Amino acid sequence: MTLIGDGARLVDVVSGRVLGHDDLVVEVARVAEGLAALPEGVLFARSSIDLSSLLHYLGAFEGGRAVALIDPALNTESLGSLVARFRPGAVLTAPEGEPPPGYRAKDGHWVRAEAEGVRPHPDLALLLTTSGSTGAPHFARLSRRAMLANAHAIAEVLGIGPDDAAPTNLPPHYSYGLSVLNSHLARGATIVIEPSGISGRTFWDAVSRCGCTSLAGVPYHYEVLRRRGFDPADYPRLRRLTQAGGKLRPELVTEFDAKMRAAGGGLYVMYGQTEAAPRMATMPAELLAHKPASVGPAVPGGEFTVRHNDGTETTHPKITGEIIYRGPNVMMGYAEDAAGLALGDELGGVLPTGDLGYLDEDGFLFVTGRLKRIGTVFGNRISLDDLEQAARATGLGIDIVAAVPAGDKVVLFAEDVGPDVCKDASRALADRLHLHASGFDVRPVDEVPLLASGKIDYQALMERI
Repeated sequence: MTLIGDGARLVDVVSGRVLGHDDLVVEVARVAEGLAALPEGVLFARSSIDLSSLLHYLGAFEGGRAVALIDPALNTESLGSLVARFRPGAVLTAPEGEPPPGYRAKDGHWVRAEAEGVRPHPDLALLLTTSGSTGAPHFARLSRRAMLANAHAIAEVLGIGPDDAAPTNLPPHYSYGLSVLNSHLARGATIVIEPSGISGRTFWDAVSRCGCTSLAGVPYHYEVLRRRGFDPADYPRLRRLTQAGGKLRPELVTEFDAKMRAAGGGLYVMYGQTEAAPRMATMPAELLAHKPASVGPAVPGGEFTVRHNDGTETTHPKITGEIIYRGPNVMMGYAEDAAGLALGDELGGVLPTGDLGYLDEDGFLFVTGRLKRIGTVFGNRISLDDLEQAARATGLGIDIVAAVPAGDKVVLFAEDVGPDVCKDASRALADRLHLHASGFDVRPVDEVPLLASGKIDYQALMERI
């Protein structure tokens, strides 16, 4: 089955080029033919928000060539380390400078000198890094079946059709951004390629001019939209906002839900992980006001259970434990090096998410935290996600905050506040949790660092401690 549904098209705002369905199919086939001539093995594609990057991805997918989408901001040393571990047939759109040992520069790429390499498993279509903000990168191995299953499941629950259009404010190497691309193209919709992001005037001009009907964002994007005074009524065709990539503050859920309903549209709160290609749950917009803290039921074809400490699983309501997901969109497993690329499906459609949560009596999921996002304050284990939420709830004007563990205390970086507010926040958190204020080191920061996906770069913050 193809990823390019009947009527799908790409609109490149920068060049003004429009690829209608037939032209898109021809162009993707041309790119696929060029990729097929490269040495065997996985391909690395440094993927920006531009037409060339999307064509490389689509050419690889449609041509049956396994591809890893790489953040172009990854430094040369880290990229070289990945190349050494996985020995790709080529690095597409390679950075300037000398290629690593065993590779030669050709047509803007690094091409491996040896023709033979590790042949990926025939089901393997895509590799995406999953370390996110907290560790060294490794790859989730996603099959063609998993990606197509999730694209169509998301298109079904959101009602995506040929008259829809979505902008590329999330990068394609980020699973949520790629999911927007896949779910729209699979149903014959339009992708508007505009790289400046939601803070750029040209982005919003493109949203208006191209008649975009949906916009995706992580929590940070919604904080920015709130500051900008975003009003969906200014964009009459924009009828759908989607949110994933972390928990959105309850007051923002309420605010954007009300704004979208007033404009005749809806806010869809979603839950996913790269390992699930990536989306697992969607909260129906019409029910959001009744269950604002929920991420909704599983997507079509999926199922949630909750695992207890003793290893048993249940769907009984209100019992908290690790969230387990089952569905056709679950990855095949992880790859740590080239040998891992040849492996088959190791998970059988079952994904322990590492998230904590519970189901209600209607089967709607409530995510309450991460198993591994834990800090220790004087020997007391504290959810760092809950601590960030508590800092926002102090009433001190802290909107954007990131918490990281630091030995027997927690450091919280608060954006756009002064030292006095930070001191007050430390005391407020201490009072709330009945611990000494020295356990909560709240520090002012001009900007909380972000990954290209818009998620907080916790690793960069830990390096500041």
